[in-house]
Amino acid sequence: MRGLTAAQADDIRQALHTAERRSGLRFGLFIGEPVGGRRHFAERLHAALGPDAPDAVVIFVDLTGRGLEIVTGANARRRLSDGACRLVAMSMATAFSVGDLAGGLLYGIAALGEHATARR
Repeated sequence: MRGLTAAQADDIRQALHTAERRSGLRFGLFIGEPVGGRRHFAERLHAALGPDAPDAVVIFVDLTGRGLEIVTGANARRRLSDGACRLVAMSMATAFSVGDLAGGLLYGIAALGEHATARR
């Protein structure tokens, strides 16, 4: 994963797995530059999940453009409100702004997983 050490990438993979196991949703992460608009690109990443998309959450981090998008599928949205995603995104962005990419990602993945599990 771009911008992360091997150990940090392993921790993030484990966090994604834990969030999926606990919530029953599929979690995906993409770190890179968008092709086209950031939101549109994140939505295309989400749609590329095909039949898994309704139960999926995609986190897209644009390091160059300093942006973050969280896209939820129709079923996932019932358990992760826009407000909850917005609060998580703000906390993640704060961590990113002080150079803590791994910490922001770990927090965000765990928080989204917790929110989704609580509303299960």
